[in-house]
Parts: sequence; C-alpha cells; structure tokens
Amino acid sequence: MKFLKKFLKWIIILFGLLVVVLYATDTDYLLKAVRTIYLTGHSTAYLEDYKKFDNQVVENGTPQPWPNHKNYNTVQESKGLKQINKTNGTIAYVIIKNDSIWFENYYDAFNENSKTNSFSMAKSYVSGLMGKAIQEGYIKSLDQPVSDFIPEFGEGLAAKMTVGDLSSMASGTNWDEKYYSPLSITTRAYFDDDLEKVMLGLKVVEEPGIAFKYSSGDTQMLAMVIEKATGKKLYDYLTESFWKPLNCENPTLWQVDSEDHDLVKAYCCIASNAKDFARFGKLYKDHGKWNGKQLLDSAFVAKSLKPRFPESPQYGYGWWLKSIGDKHFFMMRGHLGQYVIVEPSDNIIIVRLGHSKGNNNKVGQFTGDIFTYIEEAYNMLGYNL
Repeated sequence: MKFLKKFLKWIIILFGLLVVVLYATDTDYLLKAVRTIYLTGHSTAYLEDYKKFDNQVVENGTPQPWPNHKNYNTVQESKGLKQINKTNGTIAYVIIKNDSIWFENYYDAFNENSKTNSFSMAKSYVSGLMGKAIQEGYIKSLDQPVSDFIPEFGEGLAAKMTVGDLSSMASGTNWDEKYYSPLSITTRAYFDDDLEKVMLGLKVVEEPGIAFKYSSGDTQMLAMVIEKATGKKLYDYLTESFWKPLNCENPTLWQVDSEDHDLVKAYCCIASNAKDFARFGKLYKDHGKWNGKQLLDSAFVAKSLKPRFPESPQYGYGWWLKSIGDKHFFMMRGHLGQYVIVEPSDNIIIVRLGHSKGNNNKVGQFTGDIFTYIEEAYNMLGYNL
C-alpha cells in the first residue's frame, strides 16, 4: 500500500510538472487535444468531435426539402460502391439529379439529419461569404490588401497579400499543413483557445499571389478579414447570407475557438448533413441563384470555378476543380472524405460523408476514392464517364 501511495504521488508530481512545462512553452493546447481527441481513441479530428468543442448555432429559416426524383432509390448501390462505402466508413451517400434526390442511403446508425463535421468543406462557404462581402460593398475587390483589415500584415511581403490571395491559397505564409503532428500549427489552430493569436503569429515568407499552396491558415485569415470588414460574426453572416436563404432543413453548428474569444474555426468545422451541404453546390451550379433570387454574383461564381494559376488547375477560389474526360467537376472537400461534387452540364450533385478517404493522406491532391464515388454514381445512373 505504501509503495502504491508513493507511486501515485510521483505520478501526480510528474503530471503537474508536465502541465507547467506545457504552459511555459505555450503548448498547453495539447491538454485539450489529449482530452478531446487522443483519449477518445482517435489520432486526428473525427466526425462527431464537434460535441467536444464550443459551437455557435447557425439558424435555418423556412425549410424547403429536396424533392424526390421520379426514379428515387429505384437503383441499388453498385458492388464497387458497396465495397468502398464499407472500407472507408461512409455514413451518407446521396446522388441528386436535376435538383431532385435520385438516390440516398445512410450507414453506421447515421441518418439524413445527423450532424457531422464538414472539415475543409467549410472553406467553400468562407470563400462564398467573401464574395457576398464584396457584393455588398464591405470589401472593395479581390485585390484589396489584407492589411486594410489586419494591420499586423502591413509590412514587407505581407503588405502585398490580398483578400483574393487568401481565397485562392496563395498567401505565401509559413503555415504548415500537417494533420497528424501534435506540434504543427494546424493542430494548434484546432485546439488553441485563442485562434486570432495563433494567426497573428504567422509570417509571410514568400511572394503572395504567385503560386497555390494548400493552407488552412489562408481561410482562417480570410474569415478574420470578413469579420473585420462586415462587423459581423461569421456564423451570423453565414446565417443571413446563405443558410436561411438556401432554405436549409436543419440549423447547424460552427465550432469556435472558445466562449471567450468566439472566433469560428473557419477552415473547418461546420456540423451539418449531406442534403443541406448539397445546397451550396447547387447555388454555385446555378450561377449564384436560388429560387429565382441572385444570392451571389454570377461573375464571382464563374471566377471561383476556374483555376487562378495555370500550373495548379485543381483549385479556383475556395473550390476544387477536376476534369474527367469531357466532364468538368467542381467540389467541396473535407479531411476524412467529405465531398460535395458537382457536374453542371449533367446537372448532377454527389455527396459523400464518412470516416475515411482511404490510405492517401497527402495534402492538396485528389485521392482515388473521389474518382470511385463519381464513377459508381455515373454507373448507377447509366451514364458514360
């Protein structure tokens, strides 16, 4: 018994020293990481982790359910789709044809209204909110300097950084996009209680506006710009600009860094469901128009869906771009294989949400699962790809 008491005493002392070291080295965010992620058996963010964080509600207005297609759920999942859904832990797979639900299925005890983390699909919303802020005159143009809103980035190379550079991932900052390293800035941003402080510590180390480099920090900084420009919290701006006007069926949640600082994790972390996520894809498919009303400038939408840099044809302004044969897809993408995939000429939207995108965890690249989800949807529809 004496040995056990002594052992526990030393454990407590060592833990106390560890906590002191973490605070002294400004890495105390790791305590939150251990509590919310690692002790739950996960090595990275997961679908329902929003329940472990502070959130703000994004209210919905008048719900407008998607109509069912005349051929709704008449075709069964293909063998290939069943296999990848099982392997990668799909929780929602939806095919929308001609703005009607053609096929939908939900798995692993999730349903059509289940909230799950959007991860980086949120980036497309933030870029859209930038377009809305330009449309409403809060931001002059894509070329307006970031320093007009965040003076800390007003010297040297940083002074050249524009709002458009943030949306197109061309800021030139020293942000390092690593999801599985506990000491990366990406991990810090996910768990730190003061996200603005983290962002203001970034340095612009390369010429902005020259090349694409995938960076969640760019979207986070863009969110700060939009809030400074509009004087509105980003979750409120999303509510009034898109969530209510798009007649979403459910309210949603957007994670914030803490109750005290109340800054959204803009590069990720909108918790919603497949069919409400799909509405934003439809808005862009229809050139910014919804129910006959122009919610977003059509010229901005068109610019968003074209590559800014010829050498990086996979990205526009907040949207991923992929051509397969004569088909041209644009898409929202998230960390664990969250996708809203749109092909305008065929009037098709494919939504997939799940626990994994497979073995390829490289950043800024298309993974093979995307092609499979598209190919199997086209096979089910009886279309050639």
